[in-house]
Amino acid sequence: MERVSRRISAIAESATLAVDARAKALKASGKDVIGFGAGEPDFPTPDHIVEAAVAACRDPANHDYTPTAGLPELREAIAAKTERDSGYECAPSQVLVTNGGKHAVYNAFQALLDPGDEVIVPAPYWTTYPEAIKVTGGETVAISTDDSSGFRVTLEQLDAALTPRTKALLFVSPNNPTGAVYPPEEVEAIGRWAVEHGVWVVTDEIYEHLTYGEHRFSSMPTLVPELADTCVVLNGVAKTYAMTGWRVGWMIGPPDVVASATNLQSHSTSNVANVSQRATIAAVTGDLEAVAMMRAAFDRRGSVMHELLNAIPGVTCMAPQGAFYCFPSFAGVLGREFAGMTPHTSLELAGLVLDEARVAIVPGEAFGAPGYARLSFALSDDDLVEGVQRIAKLLS
Repeated sequence: MERVSRRISAIAESATLAVDARAKALKASGKDVIGFGAGEPDFPTPDHIVEAAVAACRDPANHDYTPTAGLPELREAIAAKTERDSGYECAPSQVLVTNGGKHAVYNAFQALLDPGDEVIVPAPYWTTYPEAIKVTGGETVAISTDDSSGFRVTLEQLDAALTPRTKALLFVSPNNPTGAVYPPEEVEAIGRWAVEHGVWVVTDEIYEHLTYGEHRFSSMPTLVPELADTCVVLNGVAKTYAMTGWRVGWMIGPPDVVASATNLQSHSTSNVANVSQRATIAAVTGDLEAVAMMRAAFDRRGSVMHELLNAIPGVTCMAPQGAFYCFPSFAGVLGREFAGMTPHTSLELAGLVLDEARVAIVPGEAFGAPGYARLSFALSDDDLVEGVQRIAKLLS
């Protein structure tokens, strides 16, 4: 008899968290390591949100269990915020508050999928998506994209991936790890494709406020209202409000799906921590001044990183359009010798960069995109420049 279930032992470790953990361990041992691995803002949570949490700690009402689906006032606030920011109207009863955005991903796929169901997932993809699908018994059908297509999937590719077992399409814009943002006409076309073929859409909108230049976020169920009954929207406060550690996300969907996901959560985690929920009310009902400041900083840093990476011989990088990642191709340097080693994969290259340059990057294999790597520019300007310069020195 196996000690660990096959279903759970088949789940891969989060590559992004593993890289971040190794970088932090090296730092703790006294090594001068610069980490481009973690996908979290380097800014503190805005003061008014922290103050709301402090007040919540002192209120005994927050010391007890509250409804599994979330505080009623928070669900109302999320519904109002969603209409304000994306134009998508939903009832508070369609909102389930979760323990971070990752938990919303897990709940959504658990509620939708049966063993054998297929989910079309454009690659590169965030490392958690295939694992959350796998644990349901569902199957990921990856569609490859690259920098030549702007990392955007086409309708022809969707048609080719469609089978009688297709249950859902995962859609992410702005995208992690590529930083790509789909223009509104493509978002609408993909939404209408899903309606035409009876395919559910799970759309992750957590980077909605982080777009740069002419690029703008578009919400698929807003552009295609008839999709609403077969669409689940995922979001959270982690990226927009620098609240990764507060662990609050949510899913919005049809009443029957949300009710089923709420039942699941009632047996897994119950309610999200009340203090974090109170802080989230302050976040989503407040203004976006702090968000605008962070976005401006990310925009500047993304431009700097893009320029520095493209200056490295053999490295090419699309300018980031959203989120806070660059996703350069290292295909032009693989197979060459550096520091006595010859990396043939981006996984081997990431190990070399960490060992020799003391810089942590996440290899493209983690995102279904060998030859690439993800570098977060959610870190200080000085560390960003120093880190990329170390990579450039090693690869020159």
